[in-house]
Amino acid sequence: MTQISQSLAVNIPETLTLTVSHEQFVQLALVNRDLQLERTAEGELIVMPPTGSDTGKRNLDITGQLWLWNRQAKLGIVFDSSTGFHLPDGSDRFPDAAWIRQDRWDALSIEQQETFAPICPDFVLELRSKSDSIEKLRTKMREYINNGARLGWLIDCKHQRVEIYRPGQAVETLNHPVSLSGEDVLPGFVLDLTEVWR
Repeated sequence: MTQISQSLAVNIPETLTLTVSHEQFVQLALVNRDLQLERTAEGELIVMPPTGSDTGKRNLDITGQLWLWNRQAKLGIVFDSSTGFHLPDGSDRFPDAAWIRQDRWDALSIEQQETFAPICPDFVLELRSKSDSIEKLRTKMREYINNGARLGWLIDCKHQRVEIYRPGQAVETLNHPVSLSGEDVLPGFVLDLTEVWR
């Protein structure tokens, strides 16, 4: 007997907070693959709007550059925006691009690698789209750093500005940089921002 399920769109008012456990979140994410979902450390479910074509184009350019560097350097694993991570604080987040050092990735079991990996990436990137709140993205970037990320870039195309996050340091803001260095976290990686700013 075939089981048929129907999908219904649900609009959640901003004044309403829905909380779910990590296990419930995983179930929701698996049956709602067309939705972009995240979950805070407090269990609050976040439904994010899909990105527009322009943001998707820019994100692919950035992820492509990171992938090409890693393909040559062979130092770790690159992840795109569809990859979720179960962070140490209990939140479930999907950075626009991420990278994990190979030895840290290899330390996870196959089962852990196949789900929302219980690990914070070494490097995370968030690309601000038109609908994104800059304050919410800044909170998310601080969350990554507090959970163990060693380098984070928040790229704001609207203002052609980049905020660089590092553990134990103040946020560094660059106005219209032409490139970004991966520093000692991504040795030898330089992100060319020429196409991103167009």
